[in-house]
Amino acid sequence: MLLDWYEQMAVIRGTEKAAHDLFLRGLVKGTTHLAAGHEAVAVGASAALRPDDYVFATYRGHHHAIARGASPESCLAELMQKSTGLCGAKGGSMHLTRADHGMLGSYAIVGAHLPMANGAAWSAKLRGTTQVAVAFFGDGATNIGAFHEALNLAAVWKLPVVFVCENNKYMEYTPIEAVTSVPNPAADRAAANGMPGVLVDGNDVVAVQHTMSDAVERARSGDGPTVVEALTYRHFGHSRTDPATYRPADEVEAWLARDPLIVARQLLLEIGATQADVDAADARAKAVVDAASQAAQAAPPADPATAFTDVWADGGAAWRT
Repeated sequence: MLLDWYEQMAVIRGTEKAAHDLFLRGLVKGTTHLAAGHEAVAVGASAALRPDDYVFATYRGHHHAIARGASPESCLAELMQKSTGLCGAKGGSMHLTRADHGMLGSYAIVGAHLPMANGAAWSAKLRGTTQVAVAFFGDGATNIGAFHEALNLAAVWKLPVVFVCENNKYMEYTPIEAVTSVPNPAADRAAANGMPGVLVDGNDVVAVQHTMSDAVERARSGDGPTVVEALTYRHFGHSRTDPATYRPADEVEAWLARDPLIVARQLLLEIGATQADVDAADARAKAVVDAASQAAQAAPPADPATAFTDVWADGGAAWRT
């Protein structure tokens, strides 16, 4: 199982690198918010979920989309405005969505999707499906009003939702500790809303899976929401326009030594996997990403005539009254 998780993280890392390279070649328009370094959060959390559970992510959501079943090819094609893109070139990097796999969107407005996750959880509760909603967000969202409102309502209604903070220490360019009253911006605020707050090593995919399994089971069994704060680190700046020179060199070095892929490799060797097993997984991941990048580049651009399709559930764009 761990080898499968490692390979999935390697695919995500490779897809992120491909997105970075394509951006530098001018093939990706706009900007990108890369999640390199966050792979263990997405893969570990997804491993704790059922296929019909709901996931809500932020604009830094490539890893969550792929972890929930979006192909690297469809994600890269979306970034390049190709007709084969995950959202038909309508979403771009910041709005990857795979609704048929429970990936109900990536959201560019900080914190806006937390109340939406509550809505999905409430729907599941009303329908009696035992589905769980998971909202992933950055540490900066913990100082947004929607965060506090969402936690309060989830606790009051005992909703089957898990709030997962990917704490990478910086809210855009500002250290989270410089503007937050508690050391752990998400977990330390959970108790005030009557729910557990749990810290986890967000660079250890096994630890994330175990922690999320407990939180998801609690939600699924009717015991209400949990806040999970995963401590991790982004390998790049906030976006492609950010060189991240505000981060101390020794801090970056220490976190890169705890790269989720390095941690997983070490665990694999400790439990009896061979270096050949790891190398083979790396080779398979590289082959997947290389093929995806080539196919995405070769795909035709999106047809402008499709711009106003799928605005409504009926597939059209006509205003409805």
